[in-house]
Amino acid sequence: MKSGVHPEYNPVVFHDVASDYKLLTRSTLTSDETIKWEDGNTYPLVKVEISSASHSFYTGKQQQIAERGGRIEQFRRRYGTEGEESATDPQAADEGATTEATEAQADS
Repeated sequence: MKSGVHPEYNPVVFHDVASDYKLLTRSTLTSDETIKWEDGNTYPLVKVEISSASHSFYTGKQQQIAERGGRIEQFRRRYGTEGEESATDPQAADEGATTEATEAQADS
């Protein structure tokens, strides 16, 4: 590796401000703020809004997608069931077209 190309990789404390969770890890991020950690050393402090301690996916408080239903069901609830027959049964749509063609020939 070339020297002087890569950033410094040092211990940093990440503070999740939403849940007041602090994590000591290593990172290339730096900060002007510092914090005295449990081991007595002072480390740079990086504040974050979301971490695994406050994110809904990791806490289990996420909205259940399965309860909402699929996209088709959502569309039907929102816009009604108009045209549902031809959209769900392609054979019914073909029969409707055949009936219209037969009626057109009878009128001629």
